[in-house]
Amino acid sequence: MLNRRIAAGIAMIAALIGGFPMGARAEAHTKTKKATIVFTHDLHSRMDDEELGGFSRLKTGIDGIRQEKQGKEGVFVLDGGDFSMGTLYQTLFEKEASELLMLGYLGYDATTLGNHEFDYRSRGLAAMLATAKEKATENQTVLPQLVISNINWKENRSGEDKQLKKAMEEFGSKSYTIIEKEGVRIGIFGVLGEDADASAPESGLTFQSITESSKKMVQKLQQEKVDMIVCLSHSGTNPDPKKSEDEILAKEVPQIDVIISGHTHTRLEKPIRIQDTYIVSAGEYGQSLGELALVQTKEGRWEAADYQLHAMDDTVPSDEGVKEKLKAYEEAVNREYLAQFGYRFDEVVAQNQVDFTPFYRFGEKVEEDTLGSLIADSYIYTVKDVEKEAYEPVAVSLIPAGVVRGSVPTGDVTTADIFNISSLGIGADRVPGYPLVSVYLTGKELKTVAEIDVSVSPLMPSAQLYGSGLHWTYNNNRMPLNRVTEVTLADDVFGGKADVLEEEKLYRVVAGLYSAQMLGAVEDVSKGILKVQPKDKNGKPIKDFEKYILHTPEGQEVKEWWALANYMKSFEKNERGLPSVSEKYSRLEGRKIQEAGKNPVDILKHPNRIALTVYGIGILILGILLMILRKIIKRWRKKEK
Repeated sequence: MLNRRIAAGIAMIAALIGGFPMGARAEAHTKTKKATIVFTHDLHSRMDDEELGGFSRLKTGIDGIRQEKQGKEGVFVLDGGDFSMGTLYQTLFEKEASELLMLGYLGYDATTLGNHEFDYRSRGLAAMLATAKEKATENQTVLPQLVISNINWKENRSGEDKQLKKAMEEFGSKSYTIIEKEGVRIGIFGVLGEDADASAPESGLTFQSITESSKKMVQKLQQEKVDMIVCLSHSGTNPDPKKSEDEILAKEVPQIDVIISGHTHTRLEKPIRIQDTYIVSAGEYGQSLGELALVQTKEGRWEAADYQLHAMDDTVPSDEGVKEKLKAYEEAVNREYLAQFGYRFDEVVAQNQVDFTPFYRFGEKVEEDTLGSLIADSYIYTVKDVEKEAYEPVAVSLIPAGVVRGSVPTGDVTTADIFNISSLGIGADRVPGYPLVSVYLTGKELKTVAEIDVSVSPLMPSAQLYGSGLHWTYNNNRMPLNRVTEVTLADDVFGGKADVLEEEKLYRVVAGLYSAQMLGAVEDVSKGILKVQPKDKNGKPIKDFEKYILHTPEGQEVKEWWALANYMKSFEKNERGLPSVSEKYSRLEGRKIQEAGKNPVDILKHPNRIALTVYGIGILILGILLMILRKIIKRWRKKEK
């Protein structure tokens, strides 16, 4: 950072020398433009104070930077998307638009859409924008400017798409905006990247390439003669250069000065600089508030003078105005959402003495994890609990790492804590929270599911699977897509005797709606290499998963979070009369077992269809090579004679 300050100083000195009279140099110095960008991304409805984060601390942090720079340089407060979905506050998304209104109250100038803004589908986002505009008018709140430039409206023509387009226009969304403060004009536009688009299958929208869209935005903003171009990119960075969308964007569109990089929840301790473009990220959940101070060079580009990620911890005072607003929202959650499930926001559901994997480490390695086991067990327990005499045994339940959004804290576990763990999505009933669905897979397909876990998830951590009822053994020294050596059934919840896995038999499988849909997409995504086709109990392929949503006897959808809460309430009560999380979750149970054998038998035993195909191709190629070699030897011998 010191080197950058020295470089900036040298550039300024160079601009002042060259035979100008003293007065002219002084005038040039006073015209040096400065700007500070304050930024967040991936807030995910984390508005409450926790150990880190919270909107009341963010308000204090933002106000402090503004006061410090007042009259000296413009302070622009920006967000990179995914401001919603992750806590109980999101249940007010359509009716209260709490996240967007709070961003306005905190003083954000602009934000963009992330994939999770589409969790309640396009019509949910449309309803939220209409509510936000109405509430902002009532409360006299200035909302942040919403910018998104790469929705391909020409290819989005359904009724729901048109409804969203109209809502966005009425809200005042733009492809770009220009904001001027303290003599600095900043052009700001937003994009949603390829991976984020793939993570929002319920949006129903088509998005243009962020590179092509950004080139168009840059051209327009250059015509507007802005001093700086900022991209709010919900695309992210990645250790793999081929997957690091924002680094690719910086190389392909070098006219962008700053990229606020969201989606991958990355925390950059120092900016990534590619030519004259700075890429910055502050991490997730508002745990840090990013600050990038910039000075304009004589060439018109910008040099970083300072970069900080301010920890929003308990040393930052809470803003009382924010806390008051959040209390009102909490009561609205109790009234509008939780009452129908018989819970309250801060109700203590259970106590926990088990050290579960912290969320920030969950899913890092392909291995069994007791948090995943707990959630998967809760599905089977709750299905039996709600179906009672009509219960048809569930053989397997599955949950991918990507839908787990929190962990179980030690001590008191509240409704809010449990909801945070399984907070994503919405059901066919338009009530927040993904519901459970019941499908059937063959024993052969269950083996493929295990193979997806150990072969695909190292490349795609969100695809790692945790199960109840299904145990698998694998060896990473084996060929990818042939690493599983054994798959067995076990009753992990009730302790009964499990069946032997039969390849052609249909087994009842329970998963969340989104997870089941992803299983249904495996064959298409893998181009037929991996075959998994969820079916009904008669073996007929399922096309509309919403028809297989599970309901309580009263007709309510069985939500993922509610299943977990219901299971936790079943645990044995402690001296306080509260259910206490079972000690069984303090240890691994052999649901995923990794072998390390490297001898030929370990590598080649139990080949699956894919391995046999590869081996067959290998043998064929070897045979062809041997034939060619024989011909060469034959000719050589003839020449020798």
